[in-house]
Amino acid sequence: MNLLPLDARWRRFNDETRTCPCCGRSFNGIFDIGLDHPDCWPHGDRQATGRDILDAGEDRLSADLCRWEQHRFICCVLPLPIRGSDEVFHFAVWASVTPENFYRYIDFCNGDAGFDGCFAWLMNDLPGFETEEPIACDLTPGTVAERPTLTAHDGPLAKAQHVGISFDDLLDIYAACGQDIRPHLTA
Repeated sequence: MNLLPLDARWRRFNDETRTCPCCGRSFNGIFDIGLDHPDCWPHGDRQATGRDILDAGEDRLSADLCRWEQHRFICCVLPLPIRGSDEVFHFAVWASVTPENFYRYIDFCNGDAGFDGCFAWLMNDLPGFETEEPIACDLTPGTVAERPTLTAHDGPLAKAQHVGISFDDLLDIYAACGQDIRPHLTA
């Protein structure tokens, strides 16, 4: 049974015809948050440069892949179901993989078979799941047209992926990412 529709904020959040009385802004439900690069990437934001690929010497960052020194990263989706609904919020995050798995993944994207996932480390500190250490995960490929999925092995993030997060948790994540919409849902 989905109880979240009983929350007036949830209804306002999903009603694209409603406009906020203070600013006229409207919402049409969950929107995902993407992180531009792994936290350890030292060369700045790719999106801030307006370029599709950010090169810094031998280091390279695109929307999907990153090479920094001997490290290799793949952009993945990390799903967090919303408790009380059928909705899922996604972070687009970066996973560290071995060079061998990095190149196997590229071959997979180019049509070769033989990559059914690998061990990876989450390389972004996520709001609500902050930690001093990388989080051990499994990277599972989707179709060639989809980003792979990242699933945490254990800890609070794994629990959230399994049982979901509350709508308030989602609003806190949005606020921590610079999208505080809470005031727009109360009136």
